[in-house]
Amino acid sequence: MRTLINSLFAFAAVALVTSCNSKKKPNYQYFPNMYESVAYEAYSAHDIFSENDNSEALKPVDGTVHRGWLPYDYENSPKGYAKAKASLKNPIQYTKENEATGMQLYTIYCAICHGDKGNGKGTLVKREKILGVPSYDDVGRAITEGSIYHVMYWGINSMGSYASQTSIEERWQIVQYVQSLKAKLEGKTPRIDKAALVAINNEEAILGQQNVIRLSDEADLDHDGTMETHNDDGDGEKEKVSHSKKDLLGGKSHHSHKEAGKK
Repeated sequence: MRTLINSLFAFAAVALVTSCNSKKKPNYQYFPNMYESVAYEAYSAHDIFSENDNSEALKPVDGTVHRGWLPYDYENSPKGYAKAKASLKNPIQYTKENEATGMQLYTIYCAICHGDKGNGKGTLVKREKILGVPSYDDVGRAITEGSIYHVMYWGINSMGSYASQTSIEERWQIVQYVQSLKAKLEGKTPRIDKAALVAINNEEAILGQQNVIRLSDEADLDHDGTMETHNDDGDGEKEKVSHSKKDLLGGKSHHSHKEAGKK
């Protein structure tokens, strides 16, 4: 009888555990906040965020800007365009390096419409997808550094803004290249700043001096690639050192000693 009762209790316990157990949902949750956290929608309002105007997202401190960005003070209007055209100047130096970078960026973003030469005959214009693209030497528009930058920043007519695709420095590098295309269309020499020319001339001068030194070293060698050195050791002996011209110029030397005057 006792065995039967024990068996019934065991069966009831197993049945109870089995009926409460579920693979999809646990029976009991300890520290339920770890399983079912409170989720807030981005920028939603809740009383718990009363110190942040009840907004879930923290707002930046007033007057702050993200790294690498500066505010643009010329508004997107005809008045802003005219102001930028008249007063906004390129802050970067006109160098060959900046011009080369500007050419690469221009090829990516601008040449498809404005053309590789800046004459307004890009691929989309030739296919008549876009019409009315002016040449950079258009007298009526008389583009300037400021107007070029302003149009890239805000866009104009069918041209959209490129402020999100390019950085401030990249836009000014494009400005330099556009100005160089404009100068070529007008038959002028593209601008390169004097300081940049001085640096180029200094570099060329250094290379020239290195070439002179190299040629001078070659001239010191005999036609057969040997050079004689004299050592007075009291015996009237001469030491003839044979140098390979190629080894000398490469920073190496090979010595073969021949004694002369001994009998």
